[in-house]
Amino acid sequence: MRKLTDKKIVLASHNKGKLREIAELLEPFGISVVSAGDLGLEEPDETESTYAGNARIKAHFAAANSGLPALSDDSGFSVAALDGAPGVYSADWAETPDGRDFDLAMSKVWDKVKHAPTPLAAKFCCTLCLAWPDGHDELFEGEVFGTIAWPPRGDRGFGYDPMFVADGMSQTFAEIEPAQKHDMSHRADAFDKFVKNCLES
Repeated sequence: MRKLTDKKIVLASHNKGKLREIAELLEPFGISVVSAGDLGLEEPDETESTYAGNARIKAHFAAANSGLPALSDDSGFSVAALDGAPGVYSADWAETPDGRDFDLAMSKVWDKVKHAPTPLAAKFCCTLCLAWPDGHDELFEGEVFGTIAWPPRGDRGFGYDPMFVADGMSQTFAEIEPAQKHDMSHRADAFDKFVKNCLES
């Protein structure tokens, strides 16, 4: 597995929440992060039906157009009662003519599951792809399991965080401290594998 030796990488995302989380996670390693949006890069079409496929599209596009290693994150919220939906299409459920509205997306989920037996099992999934300008990449996958909370609670997270309570917790991902989420989230799970394989000697 290839090691990351560069001290600057591109986050292949325009999502400010993801940029904040990834930058905080990489700071202890002396790696600075710039977003694809800050570099003026467009968002490539995510045409794959898997997290890994879409993560690769984003990372390779950013690496090829920036000349820097690029880290992408494709993640989603999966509900057991919906056979894993919205899953890889989690962001699509939030799309409106005026941009993404995750309050609307959470309401869509609830409308479909509110009559299902409780507790309502759910999970967050994340696939990280680290790609280099020469076309090489490495993939890392993570998950965190829990249940749906309704109505949504908290204002510290983003996306579907306000309606997700991780197993063993009583607060949603949007209620807990960001540092606590970093330690246990799907992104943290994938990131730990990335660190062990690409950053640690």
